[in-house]
Amino acid sequence: MIFRPLFAAATLWLAGCQAMPVNTDPTDAPEWRLAIHGGAGVITRGSMTPEQEAMFQAGLQEALEAGAEVLRNGGSALDAVQAAVIPMENNSIFNAGKGAVFTAAGTHELDASIMDGRDRNAGAVAGVTIVKNPILAARAVMDQSEHVMFAGPGADAFAEAHGLEIVPNTYFDTDRRREALERVLETMSRTAADKHGTVGAVAIDAEGNVAAATTTGGMTAKTAGRVGDSPLIGAATYAENGVCAVSATGHGEYFIRIGVAKSICDRVKLAGETIGEAATVTLDEVAELGGDGGVVLIDGEGNVDFVFNSEGMYRGWIDANGSWTAIYGDETE
Repeated sequence: MIFRPLFAAATLWLAGCQAMPVNTDPTDAPEWRLAIHGGAGVITRGSMTPEQEAMFQAGLQEALEAGAEVLRNGGSALDAVQAAVIPMENNSIFNAGKGAVFTAAGTHELDASIMDGRDRNAGAVAGVTIVKNPILAARAVMDQSEHVMFAGPGADAFAEAHGLEIVPNTYFDTDRRREALERVLETMSRTAADKHGTVGAVAIDAEGNVAAATTTGGMTAKTAGRVGDSPLIGAATYAENGVCAVSATGHGEYFIRIGVAKSICDRVKLAGETIGEAATVTLDEVAELGGDGGVVLIDGEGNVDFVFNSEGMYRGWIDANGSWTAIYGDETE
């Protein structure tokens, strides 16, 4: 399978957004494909050591392989995106699950959502504090309740009642995140790294079904009870067969106001735009309001794109013919 840029150049800057497409010939649809992100922000070569780069590359590859294993064996896109984000929830280098950022109160509140493009069924949890893998709680809401979202203590209780692994809130602690909390509380300002730590995945399976999942520890030093875009269907997560699947990472308040994920898919569906074009226009709206971040996308033909208006985004894709991961904004295939 030959990959080629969606646009004339491999990297396109438009309205401050960076589109980094991974495309296939429309006549050569993929057997399956999965793409992930591990957060966006001020991620520059000078800010990371070679050891840190290697850790993130390894973490991304582990997540890709976990999702790909599902798809190689004929599994669904829905199961694949769930499988892909679990290793990132368990890896303390990402802000999702273990290694989640601290609230201003010195605790952890985690959010997650998942959506099936076949029937647009979805599940989400917000503000969970003792669920080891929030994405599993979101999936349980989707599969084992008549609802779409549970929040706070009710979400924790629902997850526990359905047999999910429960951990003390201190399980999510790491020294690196505590140092970030102390810095933010002392300076009363956040860097982009303190705001953009969401992880997510999108996939298409052999049946042409798409799905999306997003999970996060939120924003460093956030006020207790704050909910960002990650658990909100249509803001950070959206999937519709034949159209697209989206998972977003960024300053959630702005992504909520735009309804980023649904807006992108609507532009693809109603205006006939490519996923890259739709995402670039939508993120330009986010930028006009003062927000930044990025999205990973897949369309109904299996074309993947990464669009972000920050300096970098942890990202990668995998299919039956190979895989690719990147960190910095200037990296192309």
